[in-house]
Amino acid sequence: MDKNNLNHILHTTEQDLLSMMADNHISASVDTPMREDAFDLDDETKIQLIEKHFSHIMNILGLDLNDDSLRDTPKRVAKMYVKEIFSGLNPAQKPSVTLFDNHYKYNQMLVERNIAVYSNCEHHFVPITGKAHIAYMSNGKVIGLSKLNRIVQYYSQRPQVQERLTIQIANEIKAALGTEDVAVVIDAHHHCVSSRGIRDMNSSTITAEYSGHFLSPETRNEFLKHIG
Repeated sequence: MDKNNLNHILHTTEQDLLSMMADNHISASVDTPMREDAFDLDDETKIQLIEKHFSHIMNILGLDLNDDSLRDTPKRVAKMYVKEIFSGLNPAQKPSVTLFDNHYKYNQMLVERNIAVYSNCEHHFVPITGKAHIAYMSNGKVIGLSKLNRIVQYYSQRPQVQERLTIQIANEIKAALGTEDVAVVIDAHHHCVSSRGIRDMNSSTITAEYSGHFLSPETRNEFLKHIG
């Protein structure tokens, strides 16, 4: 992007930005709501824009951006949004999946439990933290264990609702392995509940997605027993 276009964007009013963003809005119950032009801007341009607008937010709150502790906060937040906690919005960050032949003919469920979940609520942009538990039955292939963690991380690193996150993880694993025999359970703590509103520090939310053999009560109960 050339300098003139960048300067134009940086000086665009908030209302103009909202108008630009209104077109081509895509929404679905399972897919993260994304516009078709979501990746027309490169990461560095997004960081500069977010830095500018977060500075406005801090100024509105009455914070002194000349203070040594606050001066670089807008840029830190912008980089964190684009490069870290919302990096899962970018399909270029989707992990490649390594599959192996099931040489051992293992035909029971494989369970990986207590996978760390760190996401952000799309309603208040505050953290969702917890654990994911995943099981699948091989359809001739097995997946590298670390790839299950990376799939969870990828779909977590975007504004989320827990129900959608659970389904997205399950669908990705089913597609990768070519099997419907997948189960995903997430047990998470929502900071929009603990840090605001009702301020309940003790509750957690559990969501589950079962398909294939895991729709059988016997198989599902075995999985639930494994994850405690």
